[in-house]
Order: sequence, then C-alpha cells, then structure tokens
Amino acid sequence: MAYIAVMSWRSTFARTPRTAAAIVFAGSAATLGGAFAFQYLGGLAPCELCLMQRWPYAAAIAAAVLAFAPMHGAAAQRALLGVAGVAFVIGVGLAGWHVGVEQHWIAGPDACSGGPQGAATIEELRRQLIAQEVVRCDEVPWSLFGISLAGFNFLISAALAVFSLSAALPGRRGAAA
Repeated sequence: MAYIAVMSWRSTFARTPRTAAAIVFAGSAATLGGAFAFQYLGGLAPCELCLMQRWPYAAAIAAAVLAFAPMHGAAAQRALLGVAGVAFVIGVGLAGWHVGVEQHWIAGPDACSGGPQGAATIEELRRQLIAQEVVRCDEVPWSLFGISLAGFNFLISAALAVFSLSAALPGRRGAAA
C-alpha cells in the first residue's frame, strides 16, 4: 500500500527526474535558508550537531544541481537523486541523534558538553575556558508545538529522503523516464 502511495505521489509531483531534482534542490535550499535565517536573523547560534545536520542538505543540493543538468540521461539523473536520498537518510540519523540528545536519551558529542579540548598546559586550559562560548546540544533554544528545530529537521529530512529515493526508482514500463 505504501508503495502505491509513493508511486502516486511521485507521478503527481515528479514526472521526470529533472523535475524531482528541482524539487529536491528547492526543498534543500529552503531548509538551509531557514537554518541560516534562524542563525543570522533570529540570533540562534547553532550547536555542533546543528552544524553537522547542514551537510546532508549541501550534498543533496550538489546532487540535485548535477541531476538537473541536461547533459545527463534519465538513468544518471535517477542515480544522483538516489545519492540525494542517501544524504537525506544520513540527515535523518543526525537529526534523530540530536533529538535524542535534546531529550537526554543519549549522549552528544564532546564539543557540545562545554568541556575544553586539547589543552597541553594549565595556562592554555585557563585561556580556553575563558574564551570558550559553547552552544549546548542538549538544550532546546526554540520549539513549535513541542517540536524542536532538530525535530523539524528530522521530519523534513525523512520526507525528502522518501521523495528522493522514490524519484530514483525507474518508472513503469512504457512510462516517460
């Protein structure tokens, strides 16, 4: 049943791999743009996990731009959409990890804990402690309806992963590629 729903969704929104690439590009760019707007306009400094979650979108944008190029055939375009889909699956994992850290279910990276790293002397440690401004991964600076930005990123990444991976599947026989 889910396969039928995905294929119906695909035939409605992504009739060709180029159209799907444009949608992947737009969704990724909008999500990254939103993250930068929260950071630079809203004043929400990103934590280490927030920054990690941006990389899959950058990879998906690169894959979508290449897939949109007219020099590639439909098979290459679908392969690039598959690459974007895998990037989004990685994004789902990173966002899920971040949500788990926010909810105190699992530990986050050391960079999010506020502890100094790599100090060779007591004086160097003192300078690091004074200069360090840590954005904690286990605190939720903003939420809507009880969902944090990491939670929204999880949902967006999951939707784009399903879309990209379904668009990467070959069409039905006789259907336009």
